[in-house]
Amino acid sequence: MFQRRYQPTDVSVGAILGVDGVTVVDTRGTPEEAQEILRHVQEAFNMPVVAAINTHAHYDHTFGNQTFAGHDIAIYGHHLIPRHYAEYEAPRLLAVQRDPRRESDKNWADVSLTPPSVLVDSPLQLELGGRTVMLLPLQPGHTDTDLAVLVPDARVWFLGDVIEESGPPMFGSGSYPLRWASALRALLPHVLSGDAIVPGHGSVVDRGFVAHQAAKLQAVADEIVRSHRHGRPADDVRFSPAVRDTWPDDFLRSAVSTGFAQLASS
Repeated sequence: MFQRRYQPTDVSVGAILGVDGVTVVDTRGTPEEAQEILRHVQEAFNMPVVAAINTHAHYDHTFGNQTFAGHDIAIYGHHLIPRHYAEYEAPRLLAVQRDPRRESDKNWADVSLTPPSVLVDSPLQLELGGRTVMLLPLQPGHTDTDLAVLVPDARVWFLGDVIEESGPPMFGSGSYPLRWASALRALLPHVLSGDAIVPGHGSVVDRGFVAHQAAKLQAVADEIVRSHRHGRPADDVRFSPAVRDTWPDDFLRSAVSTGFAQLASS
């Protein structure tokens, strides 16, 4: 099992080696970035890429899908990715393609949204390149498209952005700040104490890190629910110093806005 961290965004890309080929975990944010992955795999292992897996729908993990599809490589991902694309990624992509000045750091002129070719809606065990790989759809958390990847013989997990190490977890498009901690707690019984966990961004972590991040996410959720129940306006939610030391204010404002909207609709 191998992890390579790519800029921009310090995104993790995984390589699962089998006897017959390599499975790539996440495809980065543009067709050109995806082509770089394929080149690096060939240089490092001199083996074909037999499959790709998306850990969730966000652009920096899936906008390279079209390159893999163009090489007839099967792409596995959560069954709700097409819906997430329609609600979030497609409007954003179209807006930037129409006016690149909106996000001048994005090179999206040639991106064509490409959902996974194999949609996963329940736990799935695969033999990819001669290696057993297990896919586990998670409860809504970072998104409702989160997919855990386990290589059981090595006890290595690829979890995408439900866990982040190089920065605080981001409450981005399609997030569930009130349910994220419970999604991690539901996953923890499957994770052993010695397992290696590759986050969506950052260095490899362990089970204890996941449990600690779940506790921090629960603190955010608890304060959002408490404030909403007491009728406080969104801009008057007050988080503990420990929470404010973990997340910048704009991240927390996003969590509050999303959390209040989800409470109002429940």
